[in-house]
Amino acid sequence: MNDYEYMKLALKLAESTAGQTAPNPVVGSVVVKDGAIVGFGAHLKAGEAHAEVHALTMAGEKAKGATIYVTLEPCSHYGKTPPCADLIVKSGIKRAVIATGDPNPEVAGRGLEKLRKAGIAVEFGVCQKEADELNRVFFHFMKHRRPYVTLKSATTLDGKTATVAGKSKWITSAEARADAHYYRHTHDAILVGVNTVLADDPSLTARLENGGKNPIRIVLDRRLRTPLEAKIVQDQLAPTWLITTEEASAQKEAELHQLGVKVMRLKELTIRDLLTLLGREGVTSLFVEGGAEVNGSFLVEKAIDQMIIYLAPKVFGGSAAPSAIGGEGIAEVADAPELNIVEVTTVGPDIKIRAVKEGE
Repeated sequence: MNDYEYMKLALKLAESTAGQTAPNPVVGSVVVKDGAIVGFGAHLKAGEAHAEVHALTMAGEKAKGATIYVTLEPCSHYGKTPPCADLIVKSGIKRAVIATGDPNPEVAGRGLEKLRKAGIAVEFGVCQKEADELNRVFFHFMKHRRPYVTLKSATTLDGKTATVAGKSKWITSAEARADAHYYRHTHDAILVGVNTVLADDPSLTARLENGGKNPIRIVLDRRLRTPLEAKIVQDQLAPTWLITTEEASAQKEAELHQLGVKVMRLKELTIRDLLTLLGREGVTSLFVEGGAEVNGSFLVEKAIDQMIIYLAPKVFGGSAAPSAIGGEGIAEVADAPELNIVEVTTVGPDIKIRAVKEGE
């Protein structure tokens, strides 16, 4: 095996922990000596040991004179755990192969510098594109201090999300719905508008075959119309946050608080202010499953970083049938956000399209 192959293994290890390390990045590491893998590991959860610690602990004395592969620049500062760069130096590692840099201002090149100053040969940039893609959420949050926004929709081939009679269950297949639940698992939070809560009483949890991490459930609810009997209020399966305004009832807020719901007020319920608030709360990724009006609000604010669309082989027609994105819309073609289609696959009988914002 060569550097590329060992790094691909480290990337696989990192990918396996998607959704469970926030606000930290996903990281994988492999230690190799004399052509044999002697240690490997992944960062499992914020506040716990980093990937390099797991890999070097497994390698033990065999780390001396070995090569370590890491998908992200080793940390060089004291946080909840000691610096990994120091541990690599102490372990006797002879060579370090690093996929990409860490944009965290407390690291940002210092980890590489520590290794080089200690006489460790550093190879940088192996599988960098793949490593950057793996941590696009973390990189985005470090740069913008607001969550990475994924907007998901399920539509017919003619772009409808329901029939003219408002029927929408089910447009897409069970396979497509399971795929969407994986994205719930990998995002910090899921967002809907209050009308979705009133119409569907959803759970907004990640229902995966082998279990999954439920995201924080966020509802845009200007006047606190969310019923006290709603599943997201009563089931205690995940935290529920209601984003409201000053016009909402203080009594209703107190009743919701008694049931464990977090209510946060904004002077104006704008997407810009919402994302700033969520960034301050440490939400690094947001999965939007709103109706047409909510989705339209994210569009006009140019706040969509990724779109995931499931297209079912159905056609509803009808000028009154709802589409995925409503609201004011974009007036000029030149003002439309530019997205790159990075994935087109079939999921069951449906087509899945994933597109990301230019530069993300």
